[in-house]
Amino acid sequence: MLCITVNNLSKSYGIDRILHDISFVVNEGDRIGVVGENGTGKSTLFKLLTGEIKPDCGNIFMPQIVMGYLEQNTIIDSEKSLYEEVKNVFEYIFELENDIRKLEKEISNTKNEVLLNKLLDEYSSLMSKYNKLDGYSVDSRIKGVLKGLGFSESQFDMSVSNLSGGQKTRLMLSKTLLKNPDVLLLDEPTNHLDISSIEWLEQYLRFYKGTVMVISHDRYFLDRIVNRIFELENKTLKEYAGNYSEYLRKKNDEIKIQMKAYENQQKEIKRIQEMIMIQKNRRREKSVKMAENKQKMLDRMKKIEKPLINNNAIKINFDFDEKSGNDVLSVRNLTLRFDHHIFHNVSFDIKKGDRIAILGPNGIGKTSLLKILLGIIDNYEGSVVWGTNVITGYYDQQLSNLNNDKTIIDEIWDENPYLTQTEIRTLLGSFLFSGDDVFKIISKLSGGEKAKVSLLKLILSKSNFLLMDEPTNHLDLKSKEVLEKALLDYRGTLLFVSHDRYFIDTIATKIFELKSEGITKYYGNYSYYLEKKNETTNVEDKIKSKTKTQLKNEKYREKLSRQQEKKQKEYIKNLENNIMEIEGKIKELEEKMCDPEIYKNGEIIKAQSDYKDLKELLTSLYKEWEDLCC
Repeated sequence: MLCITVNNLSKSYGIDRILHDISFVVNEGDRIGVVGENGTGKSTLFKLLTGEIKPDCGNIFMPQIVMGYLEQNTIIDSEKSLYEEVKNVFEYIFELENDIRKLEKEISNTKNEVLLNKLLDEYSSLMSKYNKLDGYSVDSRIKGVLKGLGFSESQFDMSVSNLSGGQKTRLMLSKTLLKNPDVLLLDEPTNHLDISSIEWLEQYLRFYKGTVMVISHDRYFLDRIVNRIFELENKTLKEYAGNYSEYLRKKNDEIKIQMKAYENQQKEIKRIQEMIMIQKNRRREKSVKMAENKQKMLDRMKKIEKPLINNNAIKINFDFDEKSGNDVLSVRNLTLRFDHHIFHNVSFDIKKGDRIAILGPNGIGKTSLLKILLGIIDNYEGSVVWGTNVITGYYDQQLSNLNNDKTIIDEIWDENPYLTQTEIRTLLGSFLFSGDDVFKIISKLSGGEKAKVSLLKLILSKSNFLLMDEPTNHLDLKSKEVLEKALLDYRGTLLFVSHDRYFIDTIATKIFELKSEGITKYYGNYSYYLEKKNETTNVEDKIKSKTKTQLKNEKYREKLSRQQEKKQKEYIKNLENNIMEIEGKIKELEEKMCDPEIYKNGEIIKAQSDYKDLKELLTSLYKEWEDLCC
């Protein structure tokens, strides 16, 4: 039974201590979310568990296990196709398959009975190993994972070297999952995934037989996947049972209890100090002695530390000087084509105060739509009409609005020359850039630090209409919460693209689902969108009284649906029976091919041909069964 035990682990880089004296146990089947601010050592912990780096002190005890590790920033350079690169995961199976084919040829050409029996034994052993490894299902497993993570079959032949950074990350995630390790260590696995792919990954991990440890800033994902939380804070690790929401509740309760205990102790300290002063002022020997005893008692008292609440949280406040008109934007019949069709017939209106999330799969044109509205892309068809006094501000997920050669302070000051140095430093301080930090070069900053600079520039733009592309990317959980609060307080209009379902659920008042043929509108947050997405009738139809004809038609449709469901169940049952029958025939053939006689009379050629045909048929039936049942 898997059990990873970590005792008194510490790690420093130079004089910077990252982790100090942490201990924990990971049991088989655990689903653990690792959370904490950027820089608290989450990725360092994973590297310690994989042995990529060594601890300064402490021990890690684990059995002989296979560990799969997806790093946050993966680098892969290959001239192979996407499919061939992923296929490498099963290289040992394909080598085994080649050995089986070679052995079959050798068996068919062998006349010596002693040697033949030896070869047949070897063949039987290899076939047993091949079947145990589910070699026949490799192709369907590869395609299933690639499609689940957002790749289409038309992309399978793409060269890895031509993939984008996000596609390469999804490629590495595919390989990690297909290795099927005992322990999965996933560092920000939902980065670069669209919502449908994230939902697929959730389903995959929920039924994964191994143990999963995941670093993620996706709170919705953590809520649906994990049953334990490891929080890294102040160089130490603390465990919480439950998912992310349960962790938050418990953490807040702890802070309240600690604050109450701190306040009570402070009152008691103040009371004792006042008594000491009174006794000292009496200037009697007995009173002075009592005062000294109370002072000793006070000195021995174990002080309760005041809990730090949002001590390292950035401060965000979006505001503007000029109000827009009520009609902010009107878009009609928007069509976009590059080398292929992206979308067409996109029409919508945006009113002042709307907070709209744009959803849709990767590649559907969500970012391009924002860039059309901003005038960055101009080769489109259709009309974009702005309302009066609309001032736009744009947050680019690629952070391309930052000059990598400038210092932080110059990046802000050059666009806001009316501010004094003191004002600039104060603003940067509110985003946790203090002292010499303000002179750091932009190119040397982490993704989270660059995101903070970009957010500060957006705040200073004083825009009454914010267009934001993946604003929560690169932000830690605490910064996300601060951003959410700021946007909820914002009095302007907001249009944003995000894969962060927790963020969408909190912020959005409308959902625009972008498809190639247009936009579907949902008037509510993400939870409402999920509830309404698959409904065939709208709210107005529901509240209307139903006629007898409508009720009759509904009953007929329900009856038809039940009949279709029954037929599908019968079809699946027949399919399963066919699979079992073919598996039986394959087993019979395998036993037959172990008989030396069939090699003497030439039956081996037909047996091998039948065996290959049955294997191919079995693979296609398995694929059909997976499509119907999964």
